[in-house]
Amino acid sequence: MAVVTTGINPILTHLSNVYLGNRFFYALGGVVLLSALGFRYAALFFMAVIGAALLLLGTIYDLYRLYRSASRISADRTPPSVLSLGDELPVTITLGNASTTDLRAVVTDELPEQLQVRDQRISVLLPAATRQTVSYPVRPATRGVYRFGDLNVFLQTAWRLAERRLVAPQVREIAVYPSIVGMQHFRLEARANVPHGGKSQPRPVTRSYEFDQIKTYVRGDDLRNVNWKATGRRGQVMVNQYETERAQRIYSIIDKGRTMLMPFAGLSLLDHAINASLALSRVILDGQDRAGLLTFSDKLGDVIPADNKPDQLARILQLLYRQREREGESDYDLLYYATRRVLPGRSLLLLFTNFESNYALDRVLPTLKRIAKNHSLVVILFENTEVAALLQEKTVDIGSVYLKSTARRYVQERQLMALRLRRNGIRVVLTPPEGLSGAAIQEYLRIKRKGF
Repeated sequence: MAVVTTGINPILTHLSNVYLGNRFFYALGGVVLLSALGFRYAALFFMAVIGAALLLLGTIYDLYRLYRSASRISADRTPPSVLSLGDELPVTITLGNASTTDLRAVVTDELPEQLQVRDQRISVLLPAATRQTVSYPVRPATRGVYRFGDLNVFLQTAWRLAERRLVAPQVREIAVYPSIVGMQHFRLEARANVPHGGKSQPRPVTRSYEFDQIKTYVRGDDLRNVNWKATGRRGQVMVNQYETERAQRIYSIIDKGRTMLMPFAGLSLLDHAINASLALSRVILDGQDRAGLLTFSDKLGDVIPADNKPDQLARILQLLYRQREREGESDYDLLYYATRRVLPGRSLLLLFTNFESNYALDRVLPTLKRIAKNHSLVVILFENTEVAALLQEKTVDIGSVYLKSTARRYVQERQLMALRLRRNGIRVVLTPPEGLSGAAIQEYLRIKRKGF
């Protein structure tokens, strides 16, 4: 519990933290009116003098009660240990009044500048010898460190002639990570999505390309695995044996280029992709597969090899937290090079990207086809929900007809992009940004059931 303090220099602190209440000015206005009428009616001027004296004495007494109670007031902020990108989380404020005076408090928290909130006021009644708890939601729209300042508590008695501000030192920095709340939500949803009366389907077994040992050939071994050098040395047929691996490699590939800067629902497309990648990685690891991550733009970004070690999710979370967008055009030839040189063996790749038009897709489609030859590729595209919403509006004039026609053409162009990718053997997910996490997870689960 943080006790409210008043600073080092008592005189300066008292003067800077004392305010006159609205009731004081209302009463002062009445005194001025009476004094003005006193020029015509002498009795009213005498009443104005008495009223002014009573107002002064009452204000002094009100201030005395505030100062006597102030040392018995406490305030404490309890925020989450970390904040979740795009999710509302409560920040709790606990106020204590250990004095014998009933008070009214208005709390103003010094919020991080990233939230862009400048008019916060939380009113609380503080009866004598009680504690009150209030909360307010915080929804961060960017990743990074958010700095909360002090708590400002403005106190008034029931008279409300004066007001005193108390400052509770509560400076604290809190990191905003990709959506941890969304990750937990989709993790539980994926666990609940178990078919066949609670029994999971058998997973297809695929051969790993990781060498295990050389052994003597027996009937039924794959002749394509014959090791001719070992056969020549031993004088009998020898074959290479590979590990039978059930854990598949799944990589979330995030485009950080210019086209991912577009905002939807308060978050950029890049942040939507980051939140979806975190939730997807959690589901992948729960499914005993190997989760990995690769980012790119005009330069190759960070790479986390696919693995299912206990600390893999923490590594992915920290890397996603550090990602920053770039304003250049994304280099898909560089992505192809990375998939050939960095990613071992055949993997499932879920590419979060955005194309502005079919002309932009034409430039990268040959490269995507080359990637799809070596890996199982899923391209995840975003629907522009704001443009799609224009199709539901009423047509009232020529301008709205033109706007609606343009919106329909845009939506059809996105659908054509998805169709062209599918015709070239590339899986596609076309989804609104707010439904990205669920759509990506459902596609992974669907491919997992059918086999990679």
